Amino acid sequence: MPPRRPSTHLVAMPTTMLTGALLSITVGTALYMATATAIESDATMRFRGMARTAQLAIEARIKSYTDVLRGMAGLFHAKPTASADEFREYVEQLDTPRNFPGIEVMNFARTVGPAELPAVDADVRRRLRAYGMPEPTRELRAVPGRDSYTILVYMEPATPQTLDKLGLDLEARSYARRTASESRDNNTIAASGIRVRVMPGPIQNVLAMRLPVYRSDMPADTVAQRRAAYIGSVGIGFGVNRMVTGVLEGFPIDGARLVLSDLDNVPAEPGESQPSAIIYDSRATETTRPPMAKEAGLLRTSLPIEFNQRHWRADFSIDKSALYTRFDFYYPWLAALAGTLSTALLYALFQTLASSRRSALRMAEDMTRELRASQGKLQATNEKLRQLAAHAEQIKEAERKRIAREIHDELAQNLLALKIEAEFLANRTRDRHGRLHERAAATVRQIDLTIRSVRQIINDLRPNVLDLGLNAAVDWQVSDFARRTGIECELVEDESEHHLDDHCATAFFRILQESLNNVARHARATKVRIDLHQHAEMLTMTIRDNGVGMQPGSRTRNGSFGLVGIEERVNILGGSFSISSGPDTGTTIVVTIPLNRHMAGASIGTGFASDFMVSALA
Repeated sequence: MPPRRPSTHLVAMPTTMLTGALLSITVGTALYMATATAIESDATMRFRGMARTAQLAIEARIKSYTDVLRGMAGLFHAKPTASADEFREYVEQLDTPRNFPGIEVMNFARTVGPAELPAVDADVRRRLRAYGMPEPTRELRAVPGRDSYTILVYMEPATPQTLDKLGLDLEARSYARRTASESRDNNTIAASGIRVRVMPGPIQNVLAMRLPVYRSDMPADTVAQRRAAYIGSVGIGFGVNRMVTGVLEGFPIDGARLVLSDLDNVPAEPGESQPSAIIYDSRATETTRPPMAKEAGLLRTSLPIEFNQRHWRADFSIDKSALYTRFDFYYPWLAALAGTLSTALLYALFQTLASSRRSALRMAEDMTRELRASQGKLQATNEKLRQLAAHAEQIKEAERKRIAREIHDELAQNLLALKIEAEFLANRTRDRHGRLHERAAATVRQIDLTIRSVRQIINDLRPNVLDLGLNAAVDWQVSDFARRTGIECELVEDESEHHLDDHCATAFFRILQESLNNVARHARATKVRIDLHQHAEMLTMTIRDNGVGMQPGSRTRNGSFGLVGIEERVNILGGSFSISSGPDTGTTIVVTIPLNRHMAGASIGTGFASDFMVSALA
């Protein structure tokens, strides 16, 4: 007995489970990475917003220092001979320790020529002695090739560290001399970028800003005028540490690092080393690290800061964990777990649905076969109903024709004979019996009305003019419609006759009749145009009005069978039917039928037509 082969379902099950597990793990990993990326992006955006706030705070402090500098310049511009005591009073009124905590020193430097140096040197030594400071070892002496010197003469606050700079020649360094000259000629704030070490420790720098001062009684519009009116400059020195530390204290999160770098190089004097570009580091030590080391787990952003035509860069960095909440650490894992479980459940559901796919397909095929069979039966039923409707229409038209003929042959003829007798009686009694004559004349008029009513009934059942051909019937119907409704009608047709069998001509006439009735009832038109033309083996009739057009949904409105009847008549004739309409553009109906199926002989029966002519003449 051969061994039983294992079931295909059992063999495929381990592969299916492995595929589902791999798919679930993949989706969970993707969700973990997407969630972690979103959390990191949100933290980065918040950190950049904090850094932007700090940047604006630093720029605002620099702006406030600039305003202080301009106020000092205003003091000496108003009074070039202001004394040291007046300068001290002005500085004390500013209350810089409370209002401008970053400012370390404020000073005034007077520009003098070589001949004035001894007097300035003596005045500086005198004031140093008054402060109890030892006299400086340096002596202000003229240097060959220089015709001006800018000497620090006022320093506030007066401390040993600041007074040590009293009498210093600010133009001793060539780079500072060029910067001061450009500031004097352009009337702009000078910021040389030279760092002054005033306190021990790492990166304890003081930066200076200076503003030229001109005499108020001399013009300063051109470079030459500014040079002539120049009396010196005012300056402030501010500690970068104190300025930036206050900004970082307002940082919403602890642990942020800020490194300020001066991107514009400061030329070194001969014998001096090139200064570092870093002017501040919030985590500086004696052995400083590179400011922006690529350490894992840090967020970094760099922002520019304008410092009076010098370009600084503020590099902010912070540990990512400082910006994360406890939920942020677990959220990616929760997303991964949810994604893995959801994918596993969906995959299991998919496999369950896939296992029943074959039976569902078989059921769908059975339903499709039944549906197609039902559709075939429905089409056959529709075709039989259409044939039945066509037969019923033929019977109805034949019955109308028979009734109209019997009314014409019996009732109309009897009415005609009665009219002749009544007229004879009226003529015989005209002279001798006046009252009887009036009754006879009234009877003749009543008979005339009855004949017209009978004639209208005959035309409603089946117009006798149809026996004269389609062209004559169409012409008569258009004229009768214009007469009854007052709507202007235009008929455009071929010169040749269109010979159709009675069934087709009657259907065509009924289509025209129904279309014109719709125009009269709904279109509110003032003009109708009917075109009847033959092209090759096709006869086309177009009915166009200038009315309000069809309203949306009017063709499918309950109880509306006019257009349905027209379309059904056209289908019975094997033709085509189309209708177009728009708001305020009117409605156009186009009917086309083939002639090769409905041709009739050229001769037209004259029995009923001749009777119609007799009735018309009567």
